[in-house]
Amino acid sequence: MDDSVAEVSTEPQRHAYDVLGPDQVLDAVEAMGLPTSARVFALNSYENRVYQIGLDDGSFVIAKFYRPERWSDAQILEEHAFTAELESLEIPVVPPMVINDQTLHLFEVQGQTFRFALFPRLAGRAPELDNLDNLQVMGRFLGRVHRVGSQSRFEHRIDLSVEQWAVKSRQFLLDSRFIPASLVSAYDSLSSDLIQRIDATFKGLGELSSLRLHGDCHPGNVLWRDDQPWFVDFDDAINGPAIQDLWMMLSGERDQRQAQLLEIIEAYEEFYEFDARELQLIEPLRTLRIMHHSAWLARRWTDPAFPLSFPWFNTERYWAEHILELREQMSALDEPVLQLFPY
Repeated sequence: MDDSVAEVSTEPQRHAYDVLGPDQVLDAVEAMGLPTSARVFALNSYENRVYQIGLDDGSFVIAKFYRPERWSDAQILEEHAFTAELESLEIPVVPPMVINDQTLHLFEVQGQTFRFALFPRLAGRAPELDNLDNLQVMGRFLGRVHRVGSQSRFEHRIDLSVEQWAVKSRQFLLDSRFIPASLVSAYDSLSSDLIQRIDATFKGLGELSSLRLHGDCHPGNVLWRDDQPWFVDFDDAINGPAIQDLWMMLSGERDQRQAQLLEIIEAYEEFYEFDARELQLIEPLRTLRIMHHSAWLARRWTDPAFPLSFPWFNTERYWAEHILELREQMSALDEPVLQLFPY
């Protein structure tokens, strides 16, 4: 997928989601044969629009309206098929509901066609990743996810790459003129140097296994329930190295991250072998995520929800702090990598 355009206005404009209100959301759900109680609650989601809907029988469903023109139908259906495959093997994920033999549905509002899916509501709490026992459980289940993910590749979804996450992000920001003129030169040279460093790291590792991944496995996409993690929101599922689903569970000082890593990998390898070379990608992947996130905010700035939710984004202070963060990442790339056998 290529999100790049030559230039984008920095002022909020009318967006496709403007015509999608509570009444339209309820109508879409009822069109699936699910009578509602007219209770609708917008959940915290920016890329898509996600709502909790009360049904007449007292239960709830989650309705996810996909951002127009982001993914193709084939890419969305691959996400659905992957979660269904995982669920069939009793791995705790939340696949979309099958209604009328389909998981992806259409609903038209004022000439705008929305694609949406319905999910059962799952209650849970955030995982306590400072608990080493919980990290072992997380590692064990991610090992199972990756064992399944290694059996084939996504055909339509994208691959994790420096080109996609860094090169295109950098070029978009430079072309669209979001960065203040006084900071363009600093960003231009620093981001170029980072891309060269990261690209050299990937190439230096040679060929790595590429799996079907969750892709965005941060704690906010994990619900702790019944003493196990439930992985939700596979919207960013991609092909890539296993470490992409593991590194975001590490936090704190180096000694803490080292201890956390050992717990995760020990449990992970009960189900799938981990390639220790991928440890060299932790800081490069963190850098790619930082660069991609800034470009993501810029690309979505014409969606009125973004200026309201991220009012600090399009400011000189933000870009100065972003450049400082990238400089810190340049230093982090020089630090010794975490080890599987540190002692």
